[in-house]
Amino acid sequence: MYQTLLFQIEENICTITLNRPDRFNAFNEEMSKEFMDALKLAEKDVEVRVIIITGAGKAFCSGQDLKDISGQKRSLADSIERRYNPMIRKVTGIEKPIICRLNGVAAGAGASLAMACDMIIASTDAALLQAFVNIGLVPDSGSSFFLPRLVGRQKAFEIAALGDKINAQQAFDLGLINYLVSPEELDAQVLLYSKRFAAAATKAVGLIKRMLNRSFESTLDDMLEMEKYCQEIAGNSNDYREGVAAFNEKRKPLFTGN
Repeated sequence: MYQTLLFQIEENICTITLNRPDRFNAFNEEMSKEFMDALKLAEKDVEVRVIIITGAGKAFCSGQDLKDISGQKRSLADSIERRYNPMIRKVTGIEKPIICRLNGVAAGAGASLAMACDMIIASTDAALLQAFVNIGLVPDSGSSFFLPRLVGRQKAFEIAALGDKINAQQAFDLGLINYLVSPEELDAQVLLYSKRFAAAATKAVGLIKRMLNRSFESTLDDMLEMEKYCQEIAGNSNDYREGVAAFNEKRKPLFTGN
């Protein structure tokens, strides 16, 4: 189906694997287009209730493939607006939980992509690297948004301006990742949470994602209104009716995701 990705849907779980292991899954023009297409497919498919993003081989994603653009005269702003910003907007905007299976190094835009996901489950072999400054550039693809919100302004400046690699344990201690496991345990841990989300009230989880995204730039009154609006939507869902019925009948709910 794709030349640079692996795309699989099984038991309401969609797995998108960046598949250029010889280039540490760096983005070239083709992979950017295919990744956007895969995200749109997963978003539209009503059977998909959780999305996993990961990388093939030893790396998660090393960002932009510099060899792909070597010698080209181009506008970096145009490339960001045309290729990277739409990906980050789509990952954060899809109202389904997205898990980053961080199997290895995530650098540059790859680190941005990992942080854009709703949850990061990482192997101890993983690492995050704000590599932009090391080639004379500034963070893009959302790193300047996600990083200070996750670790605070001063620590974000240190990470972005020094460009040092953050190993998996450091990333966990800083709150950059949710769960840290051995490489052998990574698949089992990702599957555990994927199955939990696949069986959850998908509409409610999507609304939670929408609310939390809005909260960064909102006042308390804004969020009180947002909660009221989203609660009305959730309260009209089949999952809410099933949740109440299951509670009253003292059984586990069987959510359908709508």
